[in-house]
Amino acid sequence: MARRTDGDSVRKAQAGGAARDDLQSVAVIAATPRDAALLVSAEVAGAEISVICVGEGGKEDRAVLDRALDDAVRRGCRAGGSPVFLRGEGGDCREALVRELRELRPRWVRLTDPDPERATYDPETGIPVHDEPPRLAAAALDALAAARTHQLESGVPVFVDCRRAAADEKLGAASASRYPRTANWLTEGFDGRLSAFLPSAAGVVRWFQPEAGRPEWQGPELLPGPRLMPGLSVVRDLHGFVHLLALRRTARKDGGDDVEIVHAAQYGTGRPLTPWHSLGSPNPGDRYKSREVGFPAAGFDRAGNFFVFVRNFGHSVSYRRQAPDGVWTTPWQHLRGQRVADDLVAVTTPQGEVELLARTRESGAVVRWYRSGPDGDWTEDRNVPFSPRPGSMAAGPEPGTVLFRDLLTNEPGIWWPGAPAPVPLGGSEGEGPLGGAPGVEVDGWAYTLLVRGGPGGMGVVGAYAEGRPDQGVWWNEAGASSPLTAAALRARTGMVTLASLTAGAQLAIAHRESRTGGFEFGSWYTA
Repeated sequence: MARRTDGDSVRKAQAGGAARDDLQSVAVIAATPRDAALLVSAEVAGAEISVICVGEGGKEDRAVLDRALDDAVRRGCRAGGSPVFLRGEGGDCREALVRELRELRPRWVRLTDPDPERATYDPETGIPVHDEPPRLAAAALDALAAARTHQLESGVPVFVDCRRAAADEKLGAASASRYPRTANWLTEGFDGRLSAFLPSAAGVVRWFQPEAGRPEWQGPELLPGPRLMPGLSVVRDLHGFVHLLALRRTARKDGGDDVEIVHAAQYGTGRPLTPWHSLGSPNPGDRYKSREVGFPAAGFDRAGNFFVFVRNFGHSVSYRRQAPDGVWTTPWQHLRGQRVADDLVAVTTPQGEVELLARTRESGAVVRWYRSGPDGDWTEDRNVPFSPRPGSMAAGPEPGTVLFRDLLTNEPGIWWPGAPAPVPLGGSEGEGPLGGAPGVEVDGWAYTLLVRGGPGGMGVVGAYAEGRPDQGVWWNEAGASSPLTAAALRARTGMVTLASLTAGAQLAIAHRESRTGGFEFGSWYTA
């Protein structure tokens, strides 16, 4: 193992000696210094960055990393010591990584993509061809396993972001994520108690209220789920039960891994999660094709049918349906049409039908699939009039709406089927998806609440007259900064709750001071 010292004292002096507790403790783990530099370049102000490289690389590689760290300090980051190089560790890289993570104790880990997207495909051999060297994926898998071990040992959540090496960093780190940032992760159960779910290195972590309407929370607790990848979709059904979707890695008998879609449910706030049920893969039995599956999106229709959509190896969409009685009525079926990227969003319309929107692979536009009735065939609509920033689409708070950030301006917008154009919402700072909650009463009028990330990760709350975003949105800072998009929820009692995650990875909660008056929120407290 080797540690670098040159340049470290300069970076610490430039950082201004910020206290560690006030910063987001980030460990960047990559195959080489040059690979690490790409991850470092995406960090924003407020992060304390520690770098671990599996290989030492050449002199120029290390110089590239030094320059990236210096640039990060000038942006307002802090260098958490000298880069560490695990040379001489042989094939047992994971144990060395665990030792480093024990010393650093990071709450956030940045990795490259463990299952990179192919550049081409050789039909004769059946093997995808990649532009990037295999070492990037191997290092990411070793680092993910080490982060999982460290979390299980320490009992403290470790949040992981796997970033595509070829992504355009000008669009922000959220656009480069292999697994989408979880949106709408705060939910209300049928008993009125709230739960919060987020993915971590070792699986899903949960916080929940022991008693409805009270400020006390329990958590974080790790829910069972071996070898889940660090992404999560959270969907609530018609009865108030919470459904979770993720990707799980399983070892193959002939070597390598399969990646499959899995589903679990919470049938009571604070109760144990059901076992994770495998939905398989649109490309089963192929060790190469299954690894490139996209991340699932899902929704319930008015009859209680559960639809799960995913991008398959051919970059089209596949889906499965679960009937209201819990029986999966279809294998994976193919929706023919436009080739799509990883961004899929399922919405439920005011008529109670599930629709899918996906960002296209070639143009960055959006394509929509819908059905003309419960038993109708799926129809493709290529006339959706907006282009979103990658990683920014999310289901809107009002039925059938979708929120996004404009590809060119980064300004948030909202659109719904039938609207001739999206409605701009103002406020182009920040990155990542938006969230919100409908039906917020103010002086007898109904408003829709929005929440998004602002400058430096500061949470920003906005509101517009329900159903009329074209009348304008009033934005105000929420008073809490977070590496993740905050979540908003209006309970059946009328109480509005904001949830955020601090730089130290603690759940932070704020409530609206009045259930019928203004949009002032009380002080934030950690759960």
